[in-house]
Amino acid sequence: MPATHTGASRVAPTAAAISAAGLRKSYGDKLVLDGIDLRIAEGTVFALLGPNGAGKTTTVEILSTLIAADAGEARVAGCDLAREPDGVRAAIGVTGQFAAVDNLLTAEENMFLMADLHHLGRAEGRRRTAALLRRFDLADAARRSAATFSGGMRRKLDLAMTLVGDPRIIFLDEPTTGLDPRSRRTMWDIIRELVAEDGVTIFLTTQYLEEADQLADRIAVLDRGTLIAEGTAEELKRRIPGGHIQLSFAEPHRFQLAAELFEAAVRDADSRTLRIPSDGSVPTLRAVLDILDGAALEADTLTVHTPDLDDVFLTLTSPADPTTSRSAS
Repeated sequence: MPATHTGASRVAPTAAAISAAGLRKSYGDKLVLDGIDLRIAEGTVFALLGPNGAGKTTTVEILSTLIAADAGEARVAGCDLAREPDGVRAAIGVTGQFAAVDNLLTAEENMFLMADLHHLGRAEGRRRTAALLRRFDLADAARRSAATFSGGMRRKLDLAMTLVGDPRIIFLDEPTTGLDPRSRRTMWDIIRELVAEDGVTIFLTTQYLEEADQLADRIAVLDRGTLIAEGTAEELKRRIPGGHIQLSFAEPHRFQLAAELFEAAVRDADSRTLRIPSDGSVPTLRAVLDILDGAALEADTLTVHTPDLDDVFLTLTSPADPTTSRSAS
């Protein structure tokens, strides 16, 4: 399935939903965040990638006011993180790695509880509950105990509970961990809808690189507390060597002629293929085709190979430290 980016059909917004400069955090002598800077546009999906212990969850905890940074400053939804924490909390929702659903309550009761926590009136709380349960396809299960829900249903309920407060910014910390592929794609569709239809800003941490590729307008890579790369998925992929255009020829003489045209190509005489280094851009592909046309040659097959986010992740990041504590994830 081709990557579908939420921002593809919209004019890129310029206002910052989240901005941070020099955020630092240590636990004892363990430096978890080493002065990171962020700027996340409103109405976009921002994905933070990194191995275990890189500092992803710590970043979310700081920006959502759960813990304080040791140094640096940040603004979330226009509010200063240190001086206006109540304003930040009023504008955000947080869905953690593990669903914060009370198994002893029904789906509806879990939603009512969140409405009470947000000090909604009884009528408004019931209205939002009913609307969100319908939106997340949970209306038929509204009066079932959450303990009977599948993993996918629990994650949907957890996100629905987050939306009771009508947040402008949602932090999703590894939201699809443990879900089967179908449930994961359902969650992706919900996230896309929240951004495209509601204008919500999503701050996503994930270890599923396909998830970031599918959803994120911009991606940052965090390693050992430092941001080491940031850009769109395509920009990050272009930073990694190994991209190439592969030409295959059925006839040996055409293969030989093409090999003479592309001296930098890696040749495989047995399969009669050429691998021509490429940055994945259209101009490079066009140049290869022009050379073939100029020589009146036609390849039997042509494929373009670009590095994926797995390559980006493995090339840029260090192996996770097995001694790293949970708090530094």
